[in-house]
Amino acid sequence: MVSCNDNSKTAVALLPKIELHQHMDCSLSYEVVHQLNPAITLEDYKRDFIAPAKCTDLADYITRAVKAVDLMQTEEQLRLVTLDVIRQLKKDNVIYAEMRFAPLQHLQKGLTPVQVVQIVNDAVEAGIRETGVQVGIILCTLRHYSTMQSMETVMLVEQFKGTHIVGFDISADEAGYPIDNHTGAFKYAHEKGIPCTAHAGEAKGAASVWETLQHFHPARIGHGVRSMEDPTLMTYLKEHDIHLEVCPTSNIQTAIYDRITDHTVNKIYESGVSMSVNTDARTISDVSLNSEYQLLADTFHWKKAQFLRCNLEAVEHAFTSKENKQLLREKLIAGYQ
Repeated sequence: MVSCNDNSKTAVALLPKIELHQHMDCSLSYEVVHQLNPAITLEDYKRDFIAPAKCTDLADYITRAVKAVDLMQTEEQLRLVTLDVIRQLKKDNVIYAEMRFAPLQHLQKGLTPVQVVQIVNDAVEAGIRETGVQVGIILCTLRHYSTMQSMETVMLVEQFKGTHIVGFDISADEAGYPIDNHTGAFKYAHEKGIPCTAHAGEAKGAASVWETLQHFHPARIGHGVRSMEDPTLMTYLKEHDIHLEVCPTSNIQTAIYDRITDHTVNKIYESGVSMSVNTDARTISDVSLNSEYQLLADTFHWKKAQFLRCNLEAVEHAFTSKENKQLLREKLIAGYQ
């Protein structure tokens, strides 16, 4: 059993985990990249796919996804990447995950949006059978997309209702583009009962979280760490049970905080606002969920109690059925005893 006072890497690795915020196209292992393009060396991979410890900003950080997206344009490429990411989840002892990606980014070689989503959905089914990890897929619109592109993306979520496609999100450069093109898509999502999350409070401050809540009405906020800049917002998040998908290392690389000791994750936890711990972009940040847990254990002296609460909160806010949530709770509680 894992001791409450045991912060060793072995102990962290043994803990069952939930991951709600992981970008599939930002999480390709070197093994799958080399398989997709044998000309890419490990040196190339480290230079082009992994961001430096400190980027200029979020927009700079995101540029590392471009070469990965280029490798995800055919049925076989999408299948291999999806399976690769699920295998990484298995290594972290993740029992339930929601991966996200923007299907309209994968049309360069003639696939249609529907084909892209179907391929990934089928690969998820295969990955679940292979690993036992439960996986849902969130489809993303992007901040720089048009109204039509956002609507097309959310309608794909509706079209694939009842499959492994479980929700809708908006991501990309929060600081560079307004929300205007996307209010219709989120309105459609709510009319159709589609669960929503939305990136905010990352590249911009608490005002962006307020704006996102008022116009998109998501159940969860991707990142949201700058909510701490506004005590009234923190109260609102707690009272309305809005869940924050926190990704510590990513926030240091995008220059939100200088060092991990400056990160608000511990203050958010202590405030009682619902939150979970996530990787965001396994490749770009060069992390695993195990390493993110270890970082919090080493920096803020988190122990099993903190990790268990975050995982139970993640289950409560996951885009899955009540019945499945109960099963996941039971697995978590047993794994943390």
